Amino acid sequence: MKPAILFFSLLFFVTISFGQTASKSIDNVVITFEKSKTAVQTTGNGEMQINVSPKDLRKFKADGVVRYSDFGAAGDGKTDDMEALVATHAFANQEGLGVKADDGATYYLGGKNRTAVIRTNTDFGTATFIIDDTKVENRNSPVFLVNSALESFKPDGIVSLRANQKKVDVSLPATCLVTVTDSNVKRYIRFGPNQNNGSSQTDIFIVDKNGNVNMDAPIIWDFDQVTNVTALPIDEETLTITGGHFRTIANRAESKYTYYSRGISIKRSNVVVDGLEHRIVGEGDHGAPYGGFFNISECAWVTIKNCVLTGHKTYQTIGSAGVPVSMGTYDITVNRALNVSFINCSQTNDINDNRYWGIMGSNYSKNLLFDGCTFSRFDAHMGVANATIRNSTLGHQGINAIGSGTFTVEKSTIRGRSLINLRSDYGSTWKGKMIIRDCVFVPANGNKISASLIGGSNSGKHNFGYTCYMPEEVIIDGLYVDDTNHPDKYEGPAIFSNFNSKMTDETYEEPFPYVRTRKVTLKKVSTASGKSLRLSDNRYMFKDVDIINE
Repeated sequence: MKPAILFFSLLFFVTISFGQTASKSIDNVVITFEKSKTAVQTTGNGEMQINVSPKDLRKFKADGVVRYSDFGAAGDGKTDDMEALVATHAFANQEGLGVKADDGATYYLGGKNRTAVIRTNTDFGTATFIIDDTKVENRNSPVFLVNSALESFKPDGIVSLRANQKKVDVSLPATCLVTVTDSNVKRYIRFGPNQNNGSSQTDIFIVDKNGNVNMDAPIIWDFDQVTNVTALPIDEETLTITGGHFRTIANRAESKYTYYSRGISIKRSNVVVDGLEHRIVGEGDHGAPYGGFFNISECAWVTIKNCVLTGHKTYQTIGSAGVPVSMGTYDITVNRALNVSFINCSQTNDINDNRYWGIMGSNYSKNLLFDGCTFSRFDAHMGVANATIRNSTLGHQGINAIGSGTFTVEKSTIRGRSLINLRSDYGSTWKGKMIIRDCVFVPANGNKISASLIGGSNSGKHNFGYTCYMPEEVIIDGLYVDDTNHPDKYEGPAIFSNFNSKMTDETYEEPFPYVRTRKVTLKKVSTASGKSLRLSDNRYMFKDVDIINE
């Protein structure tokens, strides 16, 4: 064990003497070991007091695991068991024990402002968890929080950075996840119905104890000044969560941007979630949006596999520009996270039913992977650095992204309006390369549409806070376009949609020039219509693109 890990672990160690009182307050929880029976109670100020009898303590340690029923969970689907779940995990965290749900139990979890903190391996098994969001005290309070016992800190010496910098002048106690911000620079100045003034420049990357940056997830911005920096030591051991049938009773709040975050928040590195199922019931004609049943943030190396999730019903509100907008609402959100993988996952509702919003959204993340997934969409709002979609099927919202690095789509079927849509509200920018290999594209899920592979728009007249790029190079090696159902006078699928219909000759002025693609390589491309790929409806805009047919 590394010295830094040992130091942080010792902060949470409690020496127990049988028959004597020992206590420690963690997460507003006090645990004692009196001779009286094991019990849980909450004081008027919200502090949870847990007593574990010496006899039970010996048993729990011998078993190596505790169950929710050990701390009073009824598991009858009616009694609110939230306090028992919180207590079980608090005790397990302190003693380093695993947690196992009672087989066949149904835990009702009401709207109390309580969060069960998971820091040890947890097996939800065959149990059902009913999350009732109809009366919630704090919509921002997750039901479960997977976090680290290691503490974040502010390292000295990081005052400026450069994109792709390989080494940082800093000494760390262990490999850390480093987050930096320059509040003087604004990026992602959004355009359109949800327009805004942008966000402070931020980046997240991994640095070892000697200051070496993990170049699999490089620094993507220049930082002339770092106004804030934090470092979080990365847990070396993998924490595993398995099983569980979760059912959310949807909120009935006003339809506006008051996001609910009532699920599992993951803020610890090296986590695997395997075999969990989440369903949603009770959605009516209105409701507030959700920020993700899985909300993954400020961590690295997280894998969600063999899980079944559910898309949320789409509701409308008035956006910042004063016009009606459909609110994004998610079962998966990834923010400021690295190396996050979804493997062999699917959703309960039809991936092509546009009554339900796309299941996933992300911001400020790097190295995202879908492998063997059937979802309604992949999405990167405020940038992703490197993404891969393979062996997957994506539905009505398809692939929406902006960012940098390499975006690879292989052995997948995409049923969106474009094969890849570069989000116009953030400038339709991708600074890097796109590779499409052995894929099937069904434009608009087979509806009558004039197909285009790469979609987006950029007038060159809006300042997004960065130079906007189309992918420098697009490589297509194996693509079948199922354009069986197409409009009259259809000329065949376009490689690029009409990104700027007003740019028809050299007189058009771009205050913020949009950098176009240099090269497209085509190999093994075929269509159901029998028509060949063409460049674009806007031939002038893409006149300098080099098309190579192999």
